[in-house]
Amino acid sequence: MNHSSGTLYIVSAPSGAGKTSLVTALIKDDPRVSVSVSHTTRNKRPGEENGVNYHFVSHDAFKALIAKNDFLEHAEVFGNFYGTSRSSIQQVLDKGNDLILEIDWQGAQQVRKLMPEAVSVFILPPSQQALRQRLDGRGQDSEEIIAGRMKEAVSEMVHYDEYDYLIINDEFAVALEEMKAVFTSNRLRLKQQQARHGELLKQLIG
Repeated sequence: MNHSSGTLYIVSAPSGAGKTSLVTALIKDDPRVSVSVSHTTRNKRPGEENGVNYHFVSHDAFKALIAKNDFLEHAEVFGNFYGTSRSSIQQVLDKGNDLILEIDWQGAQQVRKLMPEAVSVFILPPSQQALRQRLDGRGQDSEEIIAGRMKEAVSEMVHYDEYDYLIINDEFAVALEEMKAVFTSNRLRLKQQQARHGELLKQLIG
């Protein structure tokens, strides 16, 4: 059996579009897919595990990875660094497994430049009204806070046309099937199938 490399998937969405729920359900159903674990310099919170939630590293270790150009993308948030390590991702892909990178459109632009073979998916809500209801959540926030969240969501959604696939998350079950279809169709691409079934193809036409 020939070695088949996994595919890197970029998944982005505005807050409230249901991205995390879709990704969690997909991974539960498909053992060949996992979510990329980011590196961070922030302290571990109760219940978090190193290598599961994040790779927790020191500021010095993080800076050393920056110096080695190991990050596909990284950012500083409230004094802590977060980043996606290229070597960590490559290890998973080399085993033939698919990997999901949950990042915003800015991170996605950085990753595409360095890994143009990545497949990108953008998840949208069915309407602004539905998004507003989801962002309002428990209905305890002020109008001002919700308006701020809506404005942020719209500024994210403007970038939907930079992605390969677009999924409208209206009915969760339908959106999940569509998400699975993206992964299935990519595995059936000629290059992937040639790597996976090289011997069979030789036999069939030999």
